[in-house]
Amino acid sequence: MKMTKKLVLVAAALPLMLGTASAYAYGGGDKGDHKGMHGMHSKCGDFDKKMMRQLDLTDAQKDQLKEMREANRAEMKAQRGENRAGKMAQMKAHHEKVQALVLADNFDEAAANDLASQMVKKQTERRVAMLKKQHQMMSVLTAEQKTQLKEIQQERMTQCTDKMEKRMNKKK
Repeated sequence: MKMTKKLVLVAAALPLMLGTASAYAYGGGDKGDHKGMHGMHSKCGDFDKKMMRQLDLTDAQKDQLKEMREANRAEMKAQRGENRAGKMAQMKAHHEKVQALVLADNFDEAAANDLASQMVKKQTERRVAMLKKQHQMMSVLTAEQKTQLKEIQQERMTQCTDKMEKRMNKKK
């Protein structure tokens, strides 16, 4: 084989091999019970459809929750659509700031703190909005249903921690 063909073949194969190695390094190679963080949260105490069925919600409560979910969905869709170009420009500017900080000859701790605090502020705003929506949804429940929900969540949390302990002991 000519040298150029060998180089092309190596150039094509190398990223594939490195990608596979990194997938195994980050746990992507085993055929275990991986569902990511989303799968773990849905089993470990968050409010989901299975819990709603266990709470024996009235038809009025179901309708209220459905309306809230639809309103949230419509709001999210509207937010995604509005000023898309502006949001993309903000994301690009943020990415450039991060890259400039990381690739600079000298690390600027003040700039890093400023950038990190901006990120924390945005994350805090998102979390507060999410908690507000969850509170609105929970306000539909009666006091008895809230007590029952707490019990179900505690039971699930116990099951989740037991399952995680078993996995940790299995890996040792």
